[in-house]
Amino acid sequence: MFPKRWPLMVALFPLLLSAQERGDFQQILQRLDQLEQENRKLAEEVHSLRAEIAGGRLPAATPAVPQPSTAAAATPASAPSEPVNVSSVPLEERVAVLEQRTEEASQTKVEVAQRMPVTLAGMVLFNGFVNGRASGGAQDPLTASLADSVARGGASLSQSIVGLRFQGPHILGGGQVRGSIDLDLWGGTSSSLNHLVRLRVAAIHVDWKNTSVMVGQDKPLIAQRDPDSLAQVAFSPLTSAGNLWLWQPQARFEQRFAMGEHAGLRAQASLYQTSEPSGGVIPQYQSTLSTASPALQGRFEFWDQFASEGRMEIAPGFHVSDTHVGGVSIPSRLFTIDWMLQPLPKWRFTGTYFHGRNAAGVGGLRQGFHFTDENEFTAVRTSGGWGQVSFLATKRLTFNAYSGLESDNAADLLAGQISRNFVYAVNSQYRLGPNILVGLEASQVRTAYTGGRSRLLNHYDLALAYLF
Repeated sequence: MFPKRWPLMVALFPLLLSAQERGDFQQILQRLDQLEQENRKLAEEVHSLRAEIAGGRLPAATPAVPQPSTAAAATPASAPSEPVNVSSVPLEERVAVLEQRTEEASQTKVEVAQRMPVTLAGMVLFNGFVNGRASGGAQDPLTASLADSVARGGASLSQSIVGLRFQGPHILGGGQVRGSIDLDLWGGTSSSLNHLVRLRVAAIHVDWKNTSVMVGQDKPLIAQRDPDSLAQVAFSPLTSAGNLWLWQPQARFEQRFAMGEHAGLRAQASLYQTSEPSGGVIPQYQSTLSTASPALQGRFEFWDQFASEGRMEIAPGFHVSDTHVGGVSIPSRLFTIDWMLQPLPKWRFTGTYFHGRNAAGVGGLRQGFHFTDENEFTAVRTSGGWGQVSFLATKRLTFNAYSGLESDNAADLLAGQISRNFVYAVNSQYRLGPNILVGLEASQVRTAYTGGRSRLLNHYDLALAYLF
């Protein structure tokens, strides 16, 4: 049998449930009451200030109004001056308001924790240029064309760069995260109304005391240096003339070793994605070409700081990859060495040299391999490099003279391909202000084709750059 008190318990069950709910929300009601008190204090301060203003008793130096709490500050400005009786608001509405405020506060905390400082960096670059007849119609030709065109000049801002720099948080082991991305307007056509944004380089770095890791898009590890030029920015200067430049996805690892107080070694390795050309592939094999292949690159830079401002850097390196087409693997093997010598404060010598075969996938002339008459593949043997002498005349004025050469073995090439591309140039750069540069440059391209034909192209450039 049911106990005699069972009907009474059933009748009181809704009241018990309500009491349990009220117990659960007791803390919420206390916080709402606290908000009510803070609103009342704020309203009293506002009334006091209004009374002083109306009575002309406001002192010359108005005392600072105490800042309300975060919750009080969230009250709309149009709210009535009289405090709201929180106890008169239904329980469900009061709970909903508090939950919404809690959610907003949590979201704000997450956004602040994930936000990183961002710096805008880049260059607005104006180029006025004049090209000879072998330009092929290009603004900044890399080789002298076989076809004649009219000598042409013009102006452009398409080599301008817009970049962002990110400073991230510290991670495990004291590592510092940083990142960067650079875009330009070189995409599209030469028309001033048809420029497209193009990704140049982008990277995410994690730096520890003696170790760094990077993933991103950049030059090959074996070609870290560039000549100084404001005339050729859309591509690295001396592209196709000794400077391996292709900006490609890659992952890098670097370990630094100290060798005393003024010397050290940087050991670097990277996994680089090549970009294989299709020009040497006959039509029936085009579909079998793997346009991207993984490459292993290494570089070992020894540096020494001597005298007051003297410095020496020298770095041998290597590149190993294979081009896959038609079921055959064509080797790409390169030995490299680059350097920077500054024996005196005002003089600097920089450069790079490479030697090997099939350099097209990392930024050499786009003719790394071809078919022979027996339908066999041949890797083009190549060598090249560049050098620059810089004279830092004053803090504002610098003179540079540089030249570069890529020479491919003519016996490995097809008729009409480039066997030798040689470029030399001189320029001056003057700093008009802390972030304004003006540059003058004259260069000449000498391109030799198989079959004995050679072409010559002169290029003149006036540049004005605003750095930001």
